[in-house]
Amino acid sequence: MDSIEITFHPITLYQLAAFPCAVLYCYLSSYALLPTILRYLYLLVGGVILASTSMGYYAILVLTPAMGATVLFHTNGHHSIHRWAFILQMAWQTLCHLWVMYRQYYLRELMTIRASIMISSLMLLTQKITSLAMDIHEKKVTVSTRGLMELKDKALPHPPLTRSVLAVLSYLLFFPALLGGPLCSFVEFQQQINKRKVWDNLGLIWTVGKSCTFFFIFHLLQSIITDHITFEYNLTDCRQWECVYVMWSTALVYKITYYSHWLLDEALLYSAGFYVGSGFYIAYTDSNIYTLETTNRISLFARTWNKSTAMWLRRLIFQKCTKWPLLSTFAFSAWWHGLYPGQVVGFLCWAVMVEADYRIHAKLSIISKSPYIRFLCKLITWFQTQMIIAFIMLAVEMRNVTMLKALVFSYNSLFPLLYCVSLIFLIKLKP
Repeated sequence: MDSIEITFHPITLYQLAAFPCAVLYCYLSSYALLPTILRYLYLLVGGVILASTSMGYYAILVLTPAMGATVLFHTNGHHSIHRWAFILQMAWQTLCHLWVMYRQYYLRELMTIRASIMISSLMLLTQKITSLAMDIHEKKVTVSTRGLMELKDKALPHPPLTRSVLAVLSYLLFFPALLGGPLCSFVEFQQQINKRKVWDNLGLIWTVGKSCTFFFIFHLLQSIITDHITFEYNLTDCRQWECVYVMWSTALVYKITYYSHWLLDEALLYSAGFYVGSGFYIAYTDSNIYTLETTNRISLFARTWNKSTAMWLRRLIFQKCTKWPLLSTFAFSAWWHGLYPGQVVGFLCWAVMVEADYRIHAKLSIISKSPYIRFLCKLITWFQTQMIIAFIMLAVEMRNVTMLKALVFSYNSLFPLLYCVSLIFLIKLKP
């Protein structure tokens, strides 16, 4: 057997390089060797250094909205803060996306790694800014008459302005979650910062070690697949059912890549102590791989895939929309991701598939009385779910319009088309 060449994506290397700093922060904080104000500084300075190192001069495109949002939070009341934060941040992010697309498609430049890391970090920053803005609007976090940020916990003193600004900037840019990781709220971030007791170091080592082990397993599996499975065709020259194998195998590589990144992101966050005693690990882990690979429900897959982002989208869009909440949520997700043609096609297709999934499974639950029929239905719908998700994933990941057309006009379209026909039939069937 040929040797397997294991290479890491640059963003993975930056995450791995941040591990010693995260462990040091956890050690100093857990034994009360780092005062609260220095914890904020440690996390903030680490974030600025990591941003500058990984993004180069693109880091200014992330640091600028973070500072702007901090000013916004301290100068506006809770009534309209969520609207202003949403509009300004999404406008900034959209301009950055359009600038990158202009360089890719008009100037014919390849997207650099630093620009890619900047866009990814900016998307995560949008989550934090809008999440904090909604917390202020819902009075989970309050702003005093002097413009000072405080937790809605009367036991905590009013922080001075400098400490309040430092707390917000640290939350938006703290290095364990700058390049990836599950979204945590500002309240949870504050709770972790203000912890006084010594944490369970054995439990922490076990959790971090388990996440890192699975990360390396999935990364090794990805290397094996890419090195030893021969992709005889691509979507532009495959024929008929051969395209289904190309789609499935390519989507498998994408999924394993996502799983490994999520595991590493979570391990870095845990190594800094951001999970102990608050339920953070249970509520916000993104890597529920077993459910993703075994579910026969597209709707459950959508809620579980990148779970913290799904929860954020549900709170930001789905629960706020009175008309077409499902379609609006997936349309916004396409906008947040960058509005590439493949992303528009993929996310709108996903919305239709989730709606069809609800109706189809509601009908199957009525007609499948026998356990054998139920098992057969689960098997068929599991296969259908995996194929549809593979179709959506390839559409979203593609930046080439030619490849997108090849995907849409191949036999792969039969899987989502089957659910579309079923959806139309069930809508007409409903009295």
